[in-house]
Amino acid sequence: MDLSFRGNDPYGNEGWGRPMRYLIVGCGRVGSNLAKLLVADKHDVVVVDENPAAFKRLGNRFGGQVEVGTGIDYDVLKRAGAERADGFVAVTDGDNRNVMAALIAQKMFRIPKIIARIYDPPRGQLYRELGLETFCPTTIGAQLIRDRLQDVAYASLPRFDFGKLSSLVATVTRAQAGKAVSEVEVDHRIRIAAIRRLGSVSVPAPSDVLVEGDEINAIVAPDALSQFSAAFGTARPDTRLTA
Repeated sequence: MDLSFRGNDPYGNEGWGRPMRYLIVGCGRVGSNLAKLLVADKHDVVVVDENPAAFKRLGNRFGGQVEVGTGIDYDVLKRAGAERADGFVAVTDGDNRNVMAALIAQKMFRIPKIIARIYDPPRGQLYRELGLETFCPTTIGAQLIRDRLQDVAYASLPRFDFGKLSSLVATVTRAQAGKAVSEVEVDHRIRIAAIRRLGSVSVPAPSDVLVEGDEINAIVAPDALSQFSAAFGTARPDTRLTA
C-alpha cells in the first residue's frame, strides 16, 4: 500500500511528483512500516497512536512526527495537522475505530485521500459502496493464498484498486481500427493498460495503432465508464481479475 507518488500519474492523483503530507492513525506493524516508507520517499508524515510505546516501532531515526492520542478524537487529529493533510490512513487493530477515524477525516477535515483497513470482508464491501476507500487483509490474503495454491502467479494482485477504478476488456472493431492508443485514452480517466494481439500481450505506447480484432484492457475511472462503453460497444468487466 504505497501512497507515495513519483513521476506523472496516469490516473489523475493530485500532488504527483511533489512532497505530500500524510497522517497515519495506528502505529502497529503496518502503520509503522508505511510511515517509514513514506518518510524515505521524502514525504511529511505524522503518526497517531494512543500508546506512546508503539512509537518505538518507528526507530530512533524516524524523520516524521508523532502525536499521542486516539484517532477518533477531533482535537487529536487537528493537533496532528489533519487540516493540511493530503492523505489519511487508519490502520488500528479495530474496524470500528478505523471507520470512525476515516469518517472524521472525510467529513470534518475533507482530506482528499482516505484509506481504512477493515478486517471483516462484508463490512469492508459495505463501506466501499458508501464511498469510503477500504482494503481488507482478510480477503486479499485469502486470494493470494488461493492463487499460490493454484499456481496462477498471484493473479489477485491487480485488485489493489480499492474499488475506485474498473478494469474493462474490449475487442477492437473496424470502427476503432487505425486509431492510435493516445486517441483512445483520456487523461486521468481512461488508460489502455495492455493489448492482446495474435496470442501475444504487450503494454502499448501512446503511438501504437489499434488493429481490428485486438483485445484491449483498459483502466477506467467511474465518471468515464459510459464514455468508454460508447466508444467500445464490446466493453465488459475483466472477469479474470474478479473471478
